[in-house]
Amino acid sequence: MPVSEEGFAPVPPAAVPEEPRHTDFQLVRVKSTWCRIKKGEAISDSEDKITLSEAKIPDAQSTKEEDNDFKPCFPIPRRGECVSKSGISWTIEAPIYFCYKVVETYNILDPSNTTLLWGHITDPQQLELATSGKKRLRRFIVIDEVVDELYGSKVRQYFEENNVQHKILSLPTTEETKSMDLVLNILQEVQNFSIDRRTEPIIAIGGGVCLDIVGLAASLYRRRTPYIRVPTTLLSYVDASVGAKNGVNFLQCKNKLGGYTPPVASFLDRSFIQSIPRRHISNGLGEILKMALMKHKGLFDLLKSHGKYLLDTKFQSCSGSADHGDAALQTTRIAIETMLEELAPNLWEDDLDRLVDFGHLISPELEMRVLPSLMHGEAVNIDMAFMTYVAHTRGLLSAGEKEQIIQCMRGLELPVWHSGCSWALIKTALRERLKHSGGQPRMPLPTGLGVADIFNDTSEETLERAYKLWFIQISKKKKLLSAFALSTGEWHTAGETKMAQFTPVLPVNQGELQARAAEMAWAPPQGGLLGASPAWAAPSPPQGFQVGEASWEMEKPGGSQPFHHLLQPP
Repeated sequence: MPVSEEGFAPVPPAAVPEEPRHTDFQLVRVKSTWCRIKKGEAISDSEDKITLSEAKIPDAQSTKEEDNDFKPCFPIPRRGECVSKSGISWTIEAPIYFCYKVVETYNILDPSNTTLLWGHITDPQQLELATSGKKRLRRFIVIDEVVDELYGSKVRQYFEENNVQHKILSLPTTEETKSMDLVLNILQEVQNFSIDRRTEPIIAIGGGVCLDIVGLAASLYRRRTPYIRVPTTLLSYVDASVGAKNGVNFLQCKNKLGGYTPPVASFLDRSFIQSIPRRHISNGLGEILKMALMKHKGLFDLLKSHGKYLLDTKFQSCSGSADHGDAALQTTRIAIETMLEELAPNLWEDDLDRLVDFGHLISPELEMRVLPSLMHGEAVNIDMAFMTYVAHTRGLLSAGEKEQIIQCMRGLELPVWHSGCSWALIKTALRERLKHSGGQPRMPLPTGLGVADIFNDTSEETLERAYKLWFIQISKKKKLLSAFALSTGEWHTAGETKMAQFTPVLPVNQGELQARAAEMAWAPPQGGLLGASPAWAAPSPPQGFQVGEASWEMEKPGGSQPFHHLLQPP
């Protein structure tokens, strides 16, 4: 092929750029002033206290790019200041140091237990100074309104008996109220109370939503005010309380606004868990199972063997239970330790490959879409159930391992399916995942029981095959539901409810149906039969459905209990 003469025209030699000049600096403080000194330069003798910072001003690079004058400094060994013909620039490295405590305690609201007053202080000298001071202690406490009903009197008694000036703010902290409006409400009250942002940590007492909201408020007040977490649910005990994240929902997106500011301490007291409903226990078990599936087969075996016992005893350590050992203590400790192993080296999520994201690829979209019918741990478990099928479809899990996982979920009374988790929703959620994970799905998947890896090569065809298999093996069973009395929370077999004449029924995990109660009561699966709750059995049925001929009262100890009409699909 002919080449034009212009291609052979001589090119003038490029101008050799002037070598940038570099200076390496250290930062020192003399008296109250920070200043730079050249690396290796002797620090003058002085009676004043001198502090050497770990912060550095390492290599810098020119800020102006001209044709031949620009030469980046980053290939050169790290220096402090870069001066070239184009200009000057600095790069600053300032290590951010955080130290926070996660402390197991018991009866934290006993006035003789001083954990809530001094347990956050790590330095012995500071502790001695704080406890020997004559200044009256002051504390601002935010408490979830449900927790306030249960423990508010004990909280007030605790601070009164310890002579602590305090303000208690009781708020409804739910996913529906998890917003910047609530954060601003807290900040207004904090300002009115006028706390000392160094010595008077804000205390949050409640579930994960409460801890998230208060954490964000504390991180914003005077740019960072210390705070303490006291989780009162199993989910927050093993999850929200041990990390650094905080946030609120925004534009129907879960935790869209937030930051990374750990508390000065989290105080864990399992005695709170005995007062929460069974469904909330199951909800927390979803996050514990996540850690078991990702990295600890021993924890998985504990959940398989002792799951019902943990639900029945509400994670309280019971004497005389030799068969179970202290399953509650073992389970929570392993869950927390494995969580900390994953979070501590990556507190700010600089590395986006995170095993703890298992169950959190689909669930944020699902949870917000069907709010409030699913709790967080339930949505996470539905996500994990689907991803278990993805792992099986990819050949990472055997059919037996897949079935063990699904049966363990059912044993923990966790939902493994939700009609709202459609194929369209899954695709939308994964597209959203790509936006905030560097363009990669970074999909944690189990590769066995208690082992996992992160994958970026799962095809849409594989995902769709997994979804169809999931749908066939799990959701189809939902079309043969036994009637369920929402008023009593009890199961009734075909014989007891006289449903045998209509369709055979299969027992379905109680937690699954409870998690879907609102949705299922108004939208029975096509072709299925479902009991209607007493609240709307008498009025007209949902649009498109007609009440079947069969209705009855079921005999109950102590009197008859009105049961449900049958619904027939349109």
